[in-house]
Amino acid sequence: MRKEIRLAGQGGQGQVLAGIILAEAAVTYDGLKATQTQSYGPESRGGASKAEVIISDEPIDYPKVTRADLLLCMSQEGYEKYRDEVSDDSVILVDGTLVEAGDEAYSLPITGTARDKLGRVIVANIIALGVVVGLTGAVTEDAARQAVLDRVPAGTEDLNRQAFGEGLRLAREIASDR
Repeated sequence: MRKEIRLAGQGGQGQVLAGIILAEAAVTYDGLKATQTQSYGPESRGGASKAEVIISDEPIDYPKVTRADLLLCMSQEGYEKYRDEVSDDSVILVDGTLVEAGDEAYSLPITGTARDKLGRVIVANIIALGVVVGLTGAVTEDAARQAVLDRVPAGTEDLNRQAFGEGLRLAREIASDR
């Protein structure tokens, strides 16, 4: 098993944190191997950012994603930049609240769900993480849930649990359409 996942967005959206949580879930709770890399522009907020995670049950010889099995774009810039760097059978997801995409991408109301259902846009990254986990099966839901709780600020556990659940719900909707 090997999954290459790229999360693209803007600084401040939490995609790097989501990538870290995903890698920690794989290694700490599921006993898998993982690499996580990140890059972002010089701006702390608003500049392009990406997180890449490779999860495998075998040693990983190169830490960067070469052809993403799943690409999640939380910004238009991320979609434009990375949409062509995927495998033929890859899944491309975009936050439909923020990104206009072609027919090759599944559009999900990630930020809209965070804002409208949970009242906090800041948990959009955890919703996105739930979608990624639900669609790829790269880590177990329990491992990801525990890794989320390990990383979020004290007092926000319930909100983040709900956000992760919303992401899993969105993933089930996509899976039923495939």
